[in-house]
Amino acid sequence: MGRVTTRRRAHHLTADDAVARPETLVVEEPLEIRVNGSPLTVTMRTPGSDVELAQGFLLTEGVVASREDVSAVRYCRGATAEGVNTYNVLDVTLAPGVAPPDTDVTRNFYTTSSCGVCGKASLEAVRLISKHAPGDDPSTVTMRTLAGLPEQLRAAQKVFAATGGLHAAALFDTDGTPLVVREDIGRHNAVDKVVGWALENDRIPLTGTVLLVSGRASFELTQKSVMAGIPVLAAVSAPSSLAVDLAAQSGLTLVAFLRGESMNVYTRPDRVIR
Repeated sequence: MGRVTTRRRAHHLTADDAVARPETLVVEEPLEIRVNGSPLTVTMRTPGSDVELAQGFLLTEGVVASREDVSAVRYCRGATAEGVNTYNVLDVTLAPGVAPPDTDVTRNFYTTSSCGVCGKASLEAVRLISKHAPGDDPSTVTMRTLAGLPEQLRAAQKVFAATGGLHAAALFDTDGTPLVVREDIGRHNAVDKVVGWALENDRIPLTGTVLLVSGRASFELTQKSVMAGIPVLAAVSAPSSLAVDLAAQSGLTLVAFLRGESMNVYTRPDRVIR
């Protein structure tokens, strides 16, 4: 497997000095995801938890709905002229009877649906393809529990502490118990890794959980939460308008600007207990 961090020399400049020194950087490499041997997509990611990433991506795109829909996940050999496995090509074999995705290169995934697709069409696409309804989840969470989640996330961000260059996503029970934390250079990849972990552990739909993301709450992260059946999405930064619209349509509780005891609850505030 590839390394998560690497070293590069940099010139550190201050008003009084200039020093050449090695710096720790997060690794960014492409991962090609294939389904039944056919290329589907390429994402730039931080190596690690690639099997979770691929399965989480396929679930949030509506290709699979449960662990039983996946027969096998394997790295492809012969990725270089010398036949060396670069661990940058992953092939997912679907279970018999599971329809393969449309591999037309003109197809836009929902995670990039702003390309040539209006907001209303994006919302409708998620409504039609989602197999889970976060709005039906009766779970509640206290303000105190939500307020304590960012500190737990920061404490678990080991690679971020070394590089300062990663997004993170963490899944908690509604009582604040951490279930899984994943880091990646792409915020959507971090969420896919979390969802892929849940798929591997037969936790889909993710009822009774809170997903916390280290940055903003975008449409793509809200879409992934809906597809995984997560009732509460929290972000330390701002939401987008389309994220709020999708959360409202799906019955998902969207919390943003989560900073200490202060937070904004944009949708389904009845789930957040003061």
